[in-house]
Amino acid sequence: MRDSVTGKTRNEQANFASGKQTLKYVFPHKNENKMKTVVRRATKSDSSTIANFQVAMAMETESKSLDIDVVLPAVESVFDETANGAKGHYYVADADGEVVGCLMITFEWSDWRNSNIWYIQSVFVSEPHRGQGVFKSLYQEVMREAKEHQVMYVRLYVEKDNERAQKTYESLGMKQLPYLMYDVRIQ
Repeated sequence: MRDSVTGKTRNEQANFASGKQTLKYVFPHKNENKMKTVVRRATKSDSSTIANFQVAMAMETESKSLDIDVVLPAVESVFDETANGAKGHYYVADADGEVVGCLMITFEWSDWRNSNIWYIQSVFVSEPHRGQGVFKSLYQEVMREAKEHQVMYVRLYVEKDNERAQKTYESLGMKQLPYLMYDVRIQ
């Protein structure tokens, strides 16, 4: 029997869950360009695009210049078979055969809730495709898969001055939490 959303059988879905197969979902959004966004789990062949997106995002959002020779191996390491998904996984959005957006999911175990919490990180949508539902498509796929894996919460952090992103997240039902974030660099 085929799933009404994916069109895939249970065996095909099981292969996806084990990483043996990539499912694709099409989330059409109304916009003046009639662009269809196809969201899929990223593969190692997407590493260069994702790394370049991350370099661009750091410059755009934090005025930080990242070294592509550091970022690219970091992105590639997420796909390392020995990591077995422990570092997280990426999703990409394709529009007309071009990768136009991405995000990464990382994990936190909550002993308070006896459940996983997924964190959305490394969100980027290319400039010409912003405001056309690309992030919404990525978000919908994350939420679909999080529900499938019985994840209790999906969270993200955002620069406090990035009001455009905050409005986008709020429009999708996300709420600001009462936490501050702290860190320390280990030398």
